[in-house]
Amino acid sequence: MTAMTATASPAGAAAELRTALTEAGLPVGATGTDDYVQLGTLRASDARQLARLIRTGTKRTLKAARALREICEAYGIDLPELRVRQGRITLGACRVDDAVRLARLLGASSPGPDAPDADAVRDLLAEAFSAATGGGTLDVSVREEASGVVDLGALDARTARRLIGALRF
Repeated sequence: MTAMTATASPAGAAAELRTALTEAGLPVGATGTDDYVQLGTLRASDARQLARLIRTGTKRTLKAARALREICEAYGIDLPELRVRQGRITLGACRVDDAVRLARLLGASSPGPDAPDADAVRDLLAEAFSAATGGGTLDVSVREEASGVVDLGALDARTARRLIGALRF
């Protein structure tokens, strides 16, 4: 018995994409270089079909992002940079007071009557996130140039759904 394995070469990436496009009924050429794969010209109907296929493949992630955005808006948490990028939900910049509100909704205790510093909020939110999502992780970092802002990392759709479950009314 012979096993076939995929190669990591650029030509392999182009061939893999060509095969997937052909299987989807999209007659589009794809060629590879050292760093890029270039698609040939698409008919408008084929471009629409390709867009539908991509959306179908990312449906769960897009749906989770939309639900997360709606829940955060309902709680008054501003995440203006929340979007789907490279198959993950990027939460983006968050004001410290919104991060505290999110942490409290996830079960964290109040950081105290004084305005908490961003480092304390980072730790509080990371811990509350992990506890509320059953061990999920969220990269939280403090913006050096803006002390009142923390950057929230990206989540896969599964972790985002656990976060949504923890935030449901």
